[in-house]
Amino acid sequence: MNRRKFLNVGSKAALLLLATNELLANSRDLKKISGEFLFVEAEQFDDLGGWDVDQQSMDQMGSPYLLAHGLGQPVKDATTKVNFPDKGKYRVWVRTRDWVAPWNVPGAPGKFQLIINNKAVAETFGTKGAEWHWHDGGIVDVEKNTTLQLHDLTGFEGRCDAILFCKDHDFKPVDDVKALTKFRRKLLGFPDKPVNGGDFDLVVSGGGFAGTSAAISAARKGLKVALIQDRPVLGGNGSSEVRVWPEGHTLQKPYPHVGEIVEEISPDPLDRGRYGTRNARMGENYFDQRKTDVVNKEENITLFIEERVIDVEYKKSKITAVITQHTHSGVQQKIKGKLFADCTGDATVGYLAGADYEISASTFMGSSNMWSVLDAANKDEVLKCECKDKAALTISCEIGKVEQPFPRCPWAIDLTDKPFPGRASFKGQWGMKDPLGNLGGWFWESGFDKNPITDVEKIRDLNFRAMYGAWDALKNVDKLYPNHRLGWSAYISGKRESRRLMGDVKLTADHFRDNVAFEDGAFPCSWGIDIHSAHKEFDEGLKGEEFISFATTGKGYDYKGPYWAPYRTLYSKNIDNLFMAGRNISVSREGLGPVRVMKTCGMMGEIVGLAASICIKEKSTPRGVYQVHLDELKKLMKQPSIKRS
Repeated sequence: MNRRKFLNVGSKAALLLLATNELLANSRDLKKISGEFLFVEAEQFDDLGGWDVDQQSMDQMGSPYLLAHGLGQPVKDATTKVNFPDKGKYRVWVRTRDWVAPWNVPGAPGKFQLIINNKAVAETFGTKGAEWHWHDGGIVDVEKNTTLQLHDLTGFEGRCDAILFCKDHDFKPVDDVKALTKFRRKLLGFPDKPVNGGDFDLVVSGGGFAGTSAAISAARKGLKVALIQDRPVLGGNGSSEVRVWPEGHTLQKPYPHVGEIVEEISPDPLDRGRYGTRNARMGENYFDQRKTDVVNKEENITLFIEERVIDVEYKKSKITAVITQHTHSGVQQKIKGKLFADCTGDATVGYLAGADYEISASTFMGSSNMWSVLDAANKDEVLKCECKDKAALTISCEIGKVEQPFPRCPWAIDLTDKPFPGRASFKGQWGMKDPLGNLGGWFWESGFDKNPITDVEKIRDLNFRAMYGAWDALKNVDKLYPNHRLGWSAYISGKRESRRLMGDVKLTADHFRDNVAFEDGAFPCSWGIDIHSAHKEFDEGLKGEEFISFATTGKGYDYKGPYWAPYRTLYSKNIDNLFMAGRNISVSREGLGPVRVMKTCGMMGEIVGLAASICIKEKSTPRGVYQVHLDELKKLMKQPSIKRS
């Protein structure tokens, strides 16, 4: 396998002397500027310390950013070295935001400092503005060789996108995303055109269960495959970053080999742990390395890791290439292909190419950022914990200091007098007898009234406010769990619903209920018609801030399974060379319920890989596989998928 991971090219920060005319020639949107600038991307720091790269909002804000996700414990400084042409006085700007400001609540929990050569800038950042903006840090003195540090003050989700030094003290940087993107890429010295990323038979965008399975399936049939993933690990919701346990029955009759690849990359069926759930457990339980190892063994796969699709090139009804951007270096690539598979979940590729799609008008299934707690008095839990301050915690516990205070959080959702799962035994759906087992589970979900694509950051932040508000209430109002602390929380959202690309068949819940048989049944569905909504028992007084969900069950939501869903849901009706697999396939909103779980999505990917091999062999299209080569697809579905040594 060819593995391409583009690291930063050139210096960590680029310095250009820009003449006004030259800059204006490249961007009419930019104001007249002159002088010297030093632009530093936060995600390109030499050492990220305890800060995380968050790429989820790149489409809305133009860049990834660094997140201080410390669960209330300040994270280690991010550090980098930069070179100025001359020492002297510069005005410094930091692109950031006060992440709780949209709710008009007191406090600014995301506070951090910029330290220049061991001296903190007077201004504290992350304290102003509901939107991303340039926070003026005032005039600073710099040396030619300078060290920068991002110093987190709280551990409560501070965030930094970039730092700009200006010799012109009157200059104000632009906030408009399009203009800013041109400005930052010009200052960083990037070329106008993306570099060549190669040419492939099949380009798979999205490295979750669907995309990973599609890439492996196609590669084992001899196709040259590109697999593009915007995170450092494969698996999507089933990775250590999100920690949702993969569900769905595989290896079903009459095609018992469908699902073999899914099982090959799936985590082992471990015990359900202390609180009886496989969700939100230790990261090792999700076997990230297993997925990567399987992909690495495929010589026909080129893995583009930490690459996000930002644009698409197409002619009439055919995609010719996707444009990606590396989430650390910012380098952009053009990856060309004959066929494309959109496994992004949000239908990014199809949307950018003009594919027909549907999205709910107002009410959505929400996103989860699951979380868990640990007992600092339990040495085994402390030794296994994934806390960013693990060393300090271990030392503290070794000398008997196990009490874990937690600050009041006036900026969180105020749950002082409100019920929530975990405050008492949860008698609702799948609740645990131990209240701690009901904290941070799948039903901690928000975003029911928000757009899952454009509002992704706000939805995730609402989940954070619910988590911190609940823990504040338990620790400081109820005076419970003095030795417990927050142990882990996902900062990457686990989404359930967004865009759905339309194919030649739109699968509905009635197809499942009525057991409608399709001649092109291609992947088995076994999950219920499971559509989440805000839980009425917990939403009183929380309009727009609901964070506990209810899953549909019972009469009207069950069907006789396994149900073999049609192949025609797996390709676009109006883009000739576009497949899709995952939660963005051609289904109605209710029809999404049975198909959206990960093992089922992975089996869709396996079928896409097989169909793509037929397209290349027969010089056909995804639709042509159904119209002309359906028998050949069924024949491939009856063959083993596992690569034997």
